[in-house]
Amino acid sequence: MPVFTIIPYDEKYKAKIGQLIINIQNNEFNVPITLDDQPDLNDISAFYQKANGNFWLALMHETLVGTIALIDIGENKGCIRKMFVHNDYRGKELGIARALLDTLLVWANTKQMHSIFLGTIERLYAARRFYEKNGFQLIDPASLPASFPIMKVDTHFYFISLLQELI
Repeated sequence: MPVFTIIPYDEKYKAKIGQLIINIQNNEFNVPITLDDQPDLNDISAFYQKANGNFWLALMHETLVGTIALIDIGENKGCIRKMFVHNDYRGKELGIARALLDTLLVWANTKQMHSIFLGTIERLYAARRFYEKNGFQLIDPASLPASFPIMKVDTHFYFISLLQELI
């Protein structure tokens, strides 16, 4: 089985991150968006790696194959952004998407975040199933925190609580 690693953002992958994300958005999801439409990708450290946020990369032998980001939206809450895995590296067999998500959730837990939210598009059925299988619950947009940065294209919103029940 091929080995991959998950690392925090490294500037040397900046151009590759933009290429990976734009390719998936345009060619797979048919979302007509450019790198200029996503200023966060021009300064990942400043946008994502502040407060309790972060940005991670999945690498397969130094090849960028996936990304995920966490935005700290205050009040011990976070927002998932930029979760992308190259089509050739998806699936349970490799487990890259799950490892990216687990990395983010462990980080959020260590930063004492209580809940994580995300938005996605209706037609991304596989992504929606992935989140649901991993404990995220579909919620009404009215239930989102006021600080949640809603993207215009998002139609479905999810939430997961990181609080453990006391026994």
